[in-house]
Amino acid sequence: MASVTNTEVSTWTKSELVRYVGSLSNPSKMPCYGYSLPAQECITGSKLRPVEGTVCNECYALKNRFLFPKVQSAMYRRLASIVQPLWAKAMAELINRTGNGFFRWHDSGDLQSTDHLRQIVKICNLTPDVQHWLPTREIRMVERYVARGGEIPDNLTIRLSAHLVDGKAPEIRGITASTVSRDERPVGAHVCPAPKQDNHCGSCRACWSRDVPIVDYRLH
Repeated sequence: MASVTNTEVSTWTKSELVRYVGSLSNPSKMPCYGYSLPAQECITGSKLRPVEGTVCNECYALKNRFLFPKVQSAMYRRLASIVQPLWAKAMAELINRTGNGFFRWHDSGDLQSTDHLRQIVKICNLTPDVQHWLPTREIRMVERYVARGGEIPDNLTIRLSAHLVDGKAPEIRGITASTVSRDERPVGAHVCPAPKQDNHCGSCRACWSRDVPIVDYRLH
């Protein structure tokens, strides 16, 4: 494996990059790669999981293929890698090499700390031709980051996730949001079209757009 003293990650092979960051995920619904972490390690999500009526109580990332041993192993390898000294540089290099103009953070799992968010911002700055989407339930981490003068690059769309099914969208000035609905649809929200198109994004890129204030997903 490439030495961590070598800051020129551009010289690393793809295999070396993959080993260092724990690989990318490839969610079937998405038009791009992602980076999934174990949902069991969600900070806010773990507190909400036992509470009926919350989105996390019916978490899709704790069902089906997400629980396969190989999938779990890969997600825990990624989680362990986020504290590596060259994680942001290696991630950015790997994302750039995919040649895809979009990237989705955490199709499973969530932010682990404000520093984790800071590292993701660094990755976004190192991948200027890629539009990033970061859904998160860690609203306080985002608040702390912004309060301390942290900037959000133009190619990063952070979507604050509502805690309750049919609940109100979270609000931080200048940050987009998402809701999950069983019955109620928030007024003015963009409704995710995936359920009507074989559970795929298709040509829709609303989640990645900062011009779409709220995206509403059907409970699944």
